[in-house]
Amino acid sequence: MTHPLLGHFRMLARYNRLANERLYDACAALGDDGRRQIRPAFFRSIHGTLNHILVGDRIWLTRFQGGIAPSTGLDAILYEDFAELRAARVVDDARIEAFAEGLSEAALGGTIRYRNNEGCDLADPVDLLIAHFFNHQTHHRGQVHDQLSQTAIAPPVLDLHRVLRP
Repeated sequence: MTHPLLGHFRMLARYNRLANERLYDACAALGDDGRRQIRPAFFRSIHGTLNHILVGDRIWLTRFQGGIAPSTGLDAILYEDFAELRAARVVDDARIEAFAEGLSEAALGGTIRYRNNEGCDLADPVDLLIAHFFNHQTHHRGQVHDQLSQTAIAPPVLDLHRVLRP
């Protein structure tokens, strides 16, 4: 019998890609000034939050693939240009789907050791960290969704069951 989280994580990887496509379409309609407007949010703007999601994804993918990635610079702006940010998002979403497709039961039973942004050395179960990875994306997409609701652009529907509906 296949580990039930394998299918679940593959579904979440697909959802991540589709939700990002919807979210980036809406953000593109807003324009650069609107995306960069300072708002009451952890990462100060829609543009900052979109960059943060990518920063987090890259940190965790590096860790999942056995690399060392400290959690520093969580507010880094990886891409000033929205078109470049969007193109990077597409590439990384494909990487996330490939990662999920390549997961094995053995990998889910493992542990990852890493250093967090406070300098603490930690060890956590892989299945928990992958669940966190997808939850982190959804959490911050929700913040962008809220920020979009403060503009003239209607935020897209991001409900899992609606995004994944054929």
